[in-house]
Amino acid sequence: MENKIATLVVLAVFLCGVTIPVRSEYHSERSQGFHLKEKVTHLHFYLFDILSGKIPTAVEVAHPNITVGAKSATPFGHVYAIDDPLREGPDANSKVIGNAQGLYLSSSQGDKLTLVLYADFGFTTGKFSGSSISVFSRNPVTEQKREVAVVGGRGKFRMARGYSEIRTHSLNTTSGDAVLEYRVTVVHY
Repeated sequence: MENKIATLVVLAVFLCGVTIPVRSEYHSERSQGFHLKEKVTHLHFYLFDILSGKIPTAVEVAHPNITVGAKSATPFGHVYAIDDPLREGPDANSKVIGNAQGLYLSSSQGDKLTLVLYADFGFTTGKFSGSSISVFSRNPVTEQKREVAVVGGRGKFRMARGYSEIRTHSLNTTSGDAVLEYRVTVVHY
């Protein structure tokens, strides 16, 4: 019996001695070389959000199952899928540099139209071709200048963060068609 207890004690001490070094290899106070230089990039472009016509770039995909009254082109509770072109300038013939794909939700019950925007702004030309920034933020549309958060990115904008100042360049309040100016500041690696 004493031999069994002694054997168990030796085995327990041996196992504790083996597991401590193995476990301690996973923790280190020093960095293992993840030293990337932080960059700041400024982008300027125009987003064309078109709800009307034969080929809209934003379409309603869901709405509440109640009557809310259509006071605006985007009433409360409505969800829109977007595939909006990004252009160099505010003219419809300006060069397309990418597109914004995602969703926005009309989230305001009051007179001030507010959207919650979830979108990936993908670039198809220039030095950022194949890269994108991700925006997830509240967008108070009735304010002339507003700000949304950049919460991520891919490609050259991997691990991005930042913000975008948005200004309404033009808005048709009947159809909901809009041209928005984006001035984006992106911090990335």
